[in-house]
Order: sequence, then C-alpha cells, then structure tokens
Amino acid sequence: MDLDLDSVNARLRDASPQQVVRWALDLQRPTIATTSMGRNAAAMLHLVSEIDSKLPTIWVDTGYNLRDTYIVAERLIRDLQLNIHVYAPQMTSERRNAIMGGIPTVDEEERHREFTRQVKLEPFDRALADFGPEVWLTGIRREETEHRKTLDIVSLDARGIIKVAPLFYWSEEQVEDYMEQHQLPSCRHYFDPTKVQDGRECGLHTAA
Repeated sequence: MDLDLDSVNARLRDASPQQVVRWALDLQRPTIATTSMGRNAAAMLHLVSEIDSKLPTIWVDTGYNLRDTYIVAERLIRDLQLNIHVYAPQMTSERRNAIMGGIPTVDEEERHREFTRQVKLEPFDRALADFGPEVWLTGIRREETEHRKTLDIVSLDARGIIKVAPLFYWSEEQVEDYMEQHQLPSCRHYFDPTKVQDGRECGLHTAA
C-alpha cells in the first residue's frame, strides 16, 4: 500500500483518536488491533470496539500474566464484546523457567532475545500468518519509550504492515481521564516479562 506518511501524519496530527481509527478502517484493507491487556489497555480496546466491535483483536498471552490481568481481561472481553483471539507460546512458562533458568535479567541480551522470541514474537507471527493484516491498530504512545519517539501516528512496520496508533500523542493523564470518563477497569497489577527494565521494548514493535 502506497501512503505518503508525512502527509498522512500531518493530516492526522490534530485528529481525535476516533477519527484516526475511522481513517484506518476506511483504507478497507485487512486490519487487526492488538492489546497487551496492560494497565490501561481498556482505553484502546474501548475506542476500537465502539467503532467496530467485529475487528479482530490479537492478545499475545505470554503465560506470565498476573491474576489481576486475567480478571480484568475477561471482564473487558465480556463487556466490550471483543472479537478477541488469544495466542500463547508453544511452551508453558513453568517448562521454560526450568530449561532457561527463569526470566532473563537486564544483562543477559542473548537469553532475552530468545525469551522474547518464544513468548511474544513467535505467537504474534502465528497471528500475522492467520490474519494477514495490512493495517495494525496499536495502543502505543510516543512518551512510552525512546524507540516510539521515532515513530508517528502512522508508520510502516518492518514487516511491511501499516501501523496506526490512535493514542500516539496522548499523555498518561489523558488516558486516565478517558478510562475514568467511560468507567473502564484498570489492570493495576500488570507484568510484562520481556520488559526487564523501564522503557524497554517488548519486541513486537522492533521485530523485522
């Protein structure tokens, strides 16, 4: 798909998140949304579901989520009537912990790459193979990591997928306000095993 990203981003810079979602859907290309079921994931899920509840939403469940995550996730899936598709690693977390010696630390780059491949990238690759998306709606925001500061509302993923981030320029406070306005549940106890340090990417947005 040929898009002038500079022109598109200039046009969408002051658009509302709802307008950005509608712009993405108006491309009329195979589209998915993704969620981590993280702390304020409900904001993005609600935003998309209000416009198109039938849109396939991919959740890569690493197997390391905490009880709170699963409780809030089930509530969101039910209340928002999400078209959710859950992808899990091929190996259980207990088996992986026994083989790999637990979650890699900050200094274990090679182990961290393989760990991330197993719990995030391989399941997500299966989702991409199943759905073949050309457009990917994601909840990433500019302020979250250094890598994300290099992106924009619309960017081209290394896999060739058009990545669209409706909440890209929102602050944490704006997300919290949206959550409160729509009385959405927040997952206060969320753990991503691939982010062993603050500001680190989980891999989905940097994979080639």
